[in-house]
Amino acid sequence: MILGMSLSTFTLVHVLISLIGIASGIVVLFGMLRSKWMPGWTMLFLVTTVLTSATGFLFPFSKLLPSHIVGIISLVVLAIALLALYVFHLAGAWRWVYVVTAVTALWFNCFVGVVQAFQKVWILHPLAPTGSEPPFAIAQGVLLVVFLVLGFLAVRRFRPV
Repeated sequence: MILGMSLSTFTLVHVLISLIGIASGIVVLFGMLRSKWMPGWTMLFLVTTVLTSATGFLFPFSKLLPSHIVGIISLVVLAIALLALYVFHLAGAWRWVYVVTAVTALWFNCFVGVVQAFQKVWILHPLAPTGSEPPFAIAQGVLLVVFLVLGFLAVRRFRPV
């Protein structure tokens, strides 16, 4: 039992929170590209992304895993994004710091989503059963390039009033 839920129920809740974080993060990212401030979507994205990383540590484990390292880094990045947004109000350099950290947090969620997809989706798993095969590397490489380009554009374009 985790937080009063069976492991399967907790897993479902964790996945749903992750998907909400990814979907709301994409909305926020496209808002940044249009220099549109979206406070409700932004709050939803940041809260669900923090919850995604935090709940990942509640799964049973016996040793530190790569997913834990990603979770720790993601929480640090999110802490900086929250400071930039809610403490420093995007003033000066904090605007681009926020954009970079928010986009990085979204990329972490999507990165883990691709990992999980290759592990759990029946049509993808045979293409990369160990996660070290070319289809997996290509998918992650494309994802990284897309986020680098969109992040660069967001830093240049996001100038909320």
